[in-house]
Amino acid sequence: MRDEMAWEERELPAWQRPTDGEHIFGVCVAIVVAIGLMLALPPRISNKPHWLLPAVAVALLALILMSAREVRLHTPHKGLRIVGIVLIGLLSLANASSGARLVVDILRGTGLAAGDNPTKLLLAGGAIWLTNVIVFAIWYWGADRGGAVQRALATDPNPDLLFPQMQIEKPWTQDWEPEFVDYLFFSFTNAAAFSPTDVMPLARWAKLMMMGQAAISIMLIVLVVADAVNALH
Repeated sequence: MRDEMAWEERELPAWQRPTDGEHIFGVCVAIVVAIGLMLALPPRISNKPHWLLPAVAVALLALILMSAREVRLHTPHKGLRIVGIVLIGLLSLANASSGARLVVDILRGTGLAAGDNPTKLLLAGGAIWLTNVIVFAIWYWGADRGGAVQRALATDPNPDLLFPQMQIEKPWTQDWEPEFVDYLFFSFTNAAAFSPTDVMPLARWAKLMMMGQAAISIMLIVLVVADAVNALH
């Protein structure tokens, strides 16, 4: 009986059975990139003091790395999850405030939007847009089926986000499970296309988050590009 149960478990695709968990460094690299983009923003739209929020984010990331027992995410750790939520929340608020300052500048025709340097405006808008992609990717990654650890433990067999590999019954999909890069791709395509592409949101929270991300992306792209093109003329 035990052998039959083990065989049935092996027959399940990886995203439905307990696994070793994914590597922690993928999401850490994305966080470092987001912090770097925050530091690269012009002083006018960055948070004051310019170094404070990036420094706090680096400290929180260092705390997570030092406190992590292993490099793979397969063991529940309430404290680390709380620190992680605080970190991504901080990055979200910092990027939102910078984006709001940029939008106000564009609407008022001041600062970066004064027409002196459309290249600087495009670079600032692009940095905020890309940071937004990373931030939403981490939120999706941390919320889908309870997060990376719960997905590794297979505590919830019902996906909040339906990836194409979950619908393909082929041998090569047996060992597939979503990792951070899949959520990053999903976030990027949603921000670029303003709609789902190959990944379908099933949970209501996912639909609402996608709506919010698409709305922010549309506003940034339309305002920044339109103002930059207007400055060139």
